[in-house]
Amino acid sequence: MSFQAYIDNIKAKTGKTPDDFKKLAEQKEFLKNEQLKEGIKAGEIIAWLKEDFDLGRGHSMAIYATFKGREE
Repeated sequence: MSFQAYIDNIKAKTGKTPDDFKKLAEQKEFLKNEQLKEGIKAGEIIAWLKEDFDLGRGHSMAIYATFKGREE
């Protein structure tokens, strides 16, 4: 599955875009100024997205990649 397909599936499932997740991650204090805070690991993001949005590992890693600056 392509990166864009993951993003499209996430939006279809949750109604949220990567920018929406960035805002939520800032509220959770995973990000600051749209940058991952030092020490935040992928596992923390995966656990949060699983718990709050029922996203699996692959979809969560796509969101994590957007937090690290990937856009496509």
